[in-house]
Amino acid sequence: MQCKLSNVVYTILRLRLALAPHASTIRAVLLAFALLVGTSAVHAQGPEASSQKAEAPKTEAMAPGTISGTVFLPCDLHASQVAVTLKSHDAGVFRSFLTDYDGHFEVPSLPVGTYEVSIEEQGYEPYRSTAEFDGTSLKLELRMAAFATPQPAPNAYTISVRELNIPGKAQNEYHKGLQQLAKKDQNGSLSHFMKAVQLFPGYFEALYHAGIVHTNLGHLEKAMQSFQRAVVTSGGRYAKAVFGVGYLHYLQGRPAQAETTIRRGLEIDPNSPDGYVILGMTLLRLNRTDEAEKSAREALLRDPNAASAYLVLADSCARRQNYQEQIQDLDAYLKMDPSGPASTRAHEVRAVAQRLLDRSQPQN
Repeated sequence: MQCKLSNVVYTILRLRLALAPHASTIRAVLLAFALLVGTSAVHAQGPEASSQKAEAPKTEAMAPGTISGTVFLPCDLHASQVAVTLKSHDAGVFRSFLTDYDGHFEVPSLPVGTYEVSIEEQGYEPYRSTAEFDGTSLKLELRMAAFATPQPAPNAYTISVRELNIPGKAQNEYHKGLQQLAKKDQNGSLSHFMKAVQLFPGYFEALYHAGIVHTNLGHLEKAMQSFQRAVVTSGGRYAKAVFGVGYLHYLQGRPAQAETTIRRGLEIDPNSPDGYVILGMTLLRLNRTDEAEKSAREALLRDPNAASAYLVLADSCARRQNYQEQIQDLDAYLKMDPSGPASTRAHEVRAVAQRLLDRSQPQN
């Protein structure tokens, strides 16, 4: 049912050349669902309270208080579109809402009280905590934990049962999207993927491929939203979506955050050659050349035909000014994928490496 992620790696390599210099910081602007507004009590204080009762609405005590915060999945992934509940028995308040695509939430007009915070999300341990609120402003960081017992892999029996529950119309739209994507009809494929999600909101594979299309089109903010939604709806177990989030961090100049996210994806799927390729690219940006080379070789151990791994190896050799091996790695890539998205650039870099090699050799 699913396209190979190698297509994404090729897209990544192309975007690395075309988009990286112009990538802008992702700022999700979607808000959480509308909140019911509660009432707040005003308590007069001091001996003159009774005489000032009529003036109470003008005092600062009437200013609405706000509880806000961010929900994180493991490895600091933002938990987008996650249901959070705030409850206070003594204040008589109950609020239920969704986080936005950056995992943020903000609940205004709350009175003083002790609040219970709870989150229930598939694939994660239930979250429970309490917070004392003084009626002014309170910011929270809520961190969810994956189940201690490993959850089934995406291709396990339970996922097959899930697939049986996907409406036929949604599956048809998904497959039409894959067909259009194979034809490089980006907008056409995106339309089908989004229709599939409308018919089945938990269709994380369709969300993931929508993220691919947005990445191809340079819509990086929308791509991040799609990948994050795929992570959340899969319970954090769909490694491809996690790699997508990690790559977008890399593309926008956040290599440390990218590394953390990609390693999380490799915990989910330790046999993904494409995950190791993306990790290798990230480690190069962090100037950890030896680790980048090791990551590329891990990719080749899992798939000897992972052509893009040779580009990571070539970059590693260039960092060491080992132009002979750089040329060999570029030749290996060009042999495997002579007309690939990075082939033109590989030829250009090879020519430069050859000139540098010729200069370094003693003249006879």
